[in-house]
Amino acid sequence: MKPEPGKIKNLLLPCKHCITGETEVLDFHDPALVTVNEPVDKEKPLFFSGPGLVDLQINGIHGIDFNVPSLTVDEVVNAAQFLLSQGITTFFPTVITNSDDHILTIVHTLAEACKNNPLVDACIGGIHLEGPFISPLPGAKGAHNENYIKAPDWELFNRFQAEADGRIKMITLAPEWEAAPAFIEKAVRSGVIVSIGHSLADTSQVKRAVEAGARMSTHLGNGIPLMLQRHPNLIWDQLAEEDLTAGIIADGIHLPDAFIKVVRKVKDDSMLVVSDATCYAGMPPGEYHSHIGGDVVLDKNKRVSLKGASGLLAGAAKSLLENVETLLEHGLCPLAEAWQMASMNPIRFLKKNNVDVASYYNDRVVFALDGASVAIKMVIKDGKVVFNH
Repeated sequence: MKPEPGKIKNLLLPCKHCITGETEVLDFHDPALVTVNEPVDKEKPLFFSGPGLVDLQINGIHGIDFNVPSLTVDEVVNAAQFLLSQGITTFFPTVITNSDDHILTIVHTLAEACKNNPLVDACIGGIHLEGPFISPLPGAKGAHNENYIKAPDWELFNRFQAEADGRIKMITLAPEWEAAPAFIEKAVRSGVIVSIGHSLADTSQVKRAVEAGARMSTHLGNGIPLMLQRHPNLIWDQLAEEDLTAGIIADGIHLPDAFIKVVRKVKDDSMLVVSDATCYAGMPPGEYHSHIGGDVVLDKNKRVSLKGASGLLAGAAKSLLENVETLLEHGLCPLAEAWQMASMNPIRFLKKNNVDVASYYNDRVVFALDGASVAIKMVIKDGKVVFNH
């Protein structure tokens, strides 16, 4: 469905704010203006409203892959428009381990898309570089190509950053590399958020990374071997670090419900939801060929697995909105908490770590709710209607 900016039936629309529970009236004479608790019809509002969803880790969407050097500016624009139709008003295209030349090419294309299209520029909060400075060991590296994994290299990162026009705002790395602490300190001083992921770090290495400035756990519970020492281990160590915000994939496939419950109890507002979506999110079930891992199968439940590999996961295929729906469907939390973990929690995390989010506060999503199913009706980005169903 293509966005139809400006197609508005009502100039005043009462909605129930999905987080606060208050009634707010959206004034479409000027969509940037929101009046809270204005007198309206006593009947329950037909629609919910909420802040825009924010995805800090997304590898692709709707057939568009952010990890191939053939990525085009037009594809980035199309991805942004599709994500807006899903209520996702801010996203961090995530570039994983690849050859240096391919990473340089991809981040350049993402930067060009921002320069050439104001809407894309407003939607992309930054680029998330997931690798190549991760663990090369089986279990930890996941689907990342071990041929390109390497130790943290500040000069190489600066080459990536220059080609990205300074838009890399987050990097995932493994803190067990000897060069990691010094790299983390330099990254943080330069305004880049450092997240721990695809790692087999021990307790002291996690602690040292946090002391150096690491502030997030990338898809906590994933990107680690299936079998871990009972204790200590990397999950316990990251849960215990109060300065680490936990990013989790809540698609009902990557993590069991019990694990999500525990993370919620421990981290509270320092927990946020990411999609880690691949280009298969938004695509129909079927067989596809991936540049990572070869042939994959996408089933009707949105599970992506390597063909002929006994169901081994090959990425995520649910958008951030679908992650919110999964939280509701599994009864893991009410709408207010599910939406907050996918919107305000990541925004507060970015703001706390000095990433500019000023324009975000003019983002709104209007939707209807049927059980656990969310139907997006209207999306406002930076005070302008960009999608209207």
